[in-house]
Amino acid sequence: MRERDFRQSIIDEFLALVEDPRVERTRKHSLETILVISLMATICGADSFVAIERFALAKEAWLAGLLDLSGGVPSHDTIGRVFAALNPKSLAEAFRRWTQSLANSNEQIIAVDGKTVRRSFKHAGEHSFVHMVSAWSRANHVVLGQVRTEDKSNEVTAIPALLELLSIKGALVTIDAAGTQTAIAKQIVDQGGDYFLAVKGNQQKLHDAVVEHFLGPQFEETGLGYCEETSAKAAHGRLETRRAWVHCDVSQIETAERWEGLRTIVRVESTRVIKGAESVENRFYISSRALGATEALEASRGHWSVENELHWVLDVAFREDECRVRAGNAAENFSMLRQLALSLLKQRTEAKCGIQNRRLMAGWNDKFLLRTVGLNAG
Repeated sequence: MRERDFRQSIIDEFLALVEDPRVERTRKHSLETILVISLMATICGADSFVAIERFALAKEAWLAGLLDLSGGVPSHDTIGRVFAALNPKSLAEAFRRWTQSLANSNEQIIAVDGKTVRRSFKHAGEHSFVHMVSAWSRANHVVLGQVRTEDKSNEVTAIPALLELLSIKGALVTIDAAGTQTAIAKQIVDQGGDYFLAVKGNQQKLHDAVVEHFLGPQFEETGLGYCEETSAKAAHGRLETRRAWVHCDVSQIETAERWEGLRTIVRVESTRVIKGAESVENRFYISSRALGATEALEASRGHWSVENELHWVLDVAFREDECRVRAGNAAENFSMLRQLALSLLKQRTEAKCGIQNRRLMAGWNDKFLLRTVGLNAG
């Protein structure tokens, strides 16, 4: 792989979109060089700017064939200053285009949810964490976009901004109860998508009406859709059964007219038996799509993929909650870097192992690393 080929494949197509915040006369290293080294190092297991520098020093001869290293390997201080100064919107746009280029499946369930980077505060006792709201494509295993908000309570304002960045035509957008807002539902429909929204107490009238519809004494089975699935996980001593009921007649829901295009209400019941102890939980949803019971169950399960495949993996394989990067915009930008690295590693399905071991493989095998960043390494 030659430097010219690498530039045409990765840098010119995506990373050249990122605005360099530095004064030109102070640039010893190109921004593209810093970004590529940082991404590759993060893929290979680096979780700090010091680790990124060490990765580059260990791979200096190899990297020199791909990148401009005429200024030598950038120090961890240089990398940290660049990430602190970078405009997150500029970096997010470049990464969004990259991950959307990976989406090749026709299945369109997009799960929107937020996650807090726990140690992204500057001083002990502070609570100004970085909270990122992300859109996760379940079928393609990529982050389609992300927006920062100051805390979880501000997700209601962050979600519309995130949706504006996405092409959701024909997609089913799933959001938990925090995003169950009439304006968000309308925006999804106006952008050509459909919504599948969790219903809880923050929309009390809607919640009470849906619960009464399914669990009240006047419950009618006319027009009802129903399905059931059972999963046994003997290794953990757990048996779980999920059942879904759907009604596509919403005329009895008092507040239905407030929800743009509302067509379906859903009840999902989960029964778990763990070491002989049984627990039952009901969840309720509304959707603008005329869903069958099987589709509704799939959508309900699909939303949790953002927790299981994105947030959980960032914490376990990338140790995100332990990351102390925090100066300027660095915490937000480094969070986006981790999400891009995870999305790229998810594409390497030929490696029959978890993300943590794929990070190790990328560090050990240069060809695997090049394939991970989207290059044909032979």
